[in-house]
Amino acid sequence: MRAVVLSEYGSLDNLSLTDFPDPEPGPDDVIVDVRATAVNFVDLVLIRGTYQFRPDIPFVPGKGPAGIVRSVGSAITDFEPGDRVVAMAEQGGYAELTPIHRNNCYKVPDSLSFADAASMTLVYDTAWFSLVERGRFERGETVLVMGASGGVGLAAIQLVKALGGTALAGISNPEKADLVCDAGADHIIDLSVDNLKDSLRQQVFAVTKKQGADVVIDPLGDEFFNAAIRAVAWRGRMVLIGFAAGKIPTLKANYLLVKNIDVGGLQISDYRRRRPDLTAKCFSQIFDLYETGKIRPLPSETLPLEDFRAALEKVQNRSLRGRVVLTQED
Repeated sequence: MRAVVLSEYGSLDNLSLTDFPDPEPGPDDVIVDVRATAVNFVDLVLIRGTYQFRPDIPFVPGKGPAGIVRSVGSAITDFEPGDRVVAMAEQGGYAELTPIHRNNCYKVPDSLSFADAASMTLVYDTAWFSLVERGRFERGETVLVMGASGGVGLAAIQLVKALGGTALAGISNPEKADLVCDAGADHIIDLSVDNLKDSLRQQVFAVTKKQGADVVIDPLGDEFFNAAIRAVAWRGRMVLIGFAAGKIPTLKANYLLVKNIDVGGLQISDYRRRRPDLTAKCFSQIFDLYETGKIRPLPSETLPLEDFRAALEKVQNRSLRGRVVLTQED
């Protein structure tokens, strides 16, 4: 099969589109004929060798491919050849074929294209776990989404609105205000202002009658975390899902005590491994919301697999408005 293979950790120059051995299914594996795979920031982290795990070299990057089941292992009874699926693999998506454990494979509605299904993976499930599982969101609550113009941010805004909440979109680039508004944001919180520590809280208090945000979803860390925690409401929950802004922040524990707030983190890969039942519930609800028209795939640009390097550079340079998806012809 053709696959994008990493020969050495570090640079994108260490990737090449080449022949790679076809996968063979184990008893609990599904072999997926890949039609589309979204490119994610975490792919860059994995390629650099700075992710929390390092697959043996050489390997094929790519999380969350969508495609058609080609074959199944001997123990599989819930999938069969021809099923349309998305597969939440840690790697292997930048290829014509990929093996997926049955627990990480989910059937896709017939009305959802493979490119759109791929564009929803990793961002919608991360947003769902941040909001519903870790954030314990309840209908009517207000949610501050930091880094709201990114993939997870846009998905989180749509989920907040679909589940009956008020969405505050924290963005640093005013040129992306239309993106978050189109996703359904009720208010924009400007993260590019001077004196962010005080200004962020003032902006949130101004639109919440001085109550603050019931839930904060933060993929940024750094100074943004330190400012956002001051805008959490009494009994609020803050969920940290990354450090895209750079530094890993530290926490003054008196904030937890004084306002009775919770701060937690999300490593979604652990849920796929430890709680596949919750991951299945997550995708079931996401696809139900899609079929009822309450959420939709994110804006995306499609490129052929051959243009994998250009796609990764778009993510690396943060020049995207939405998602970029690598596709393959039938």
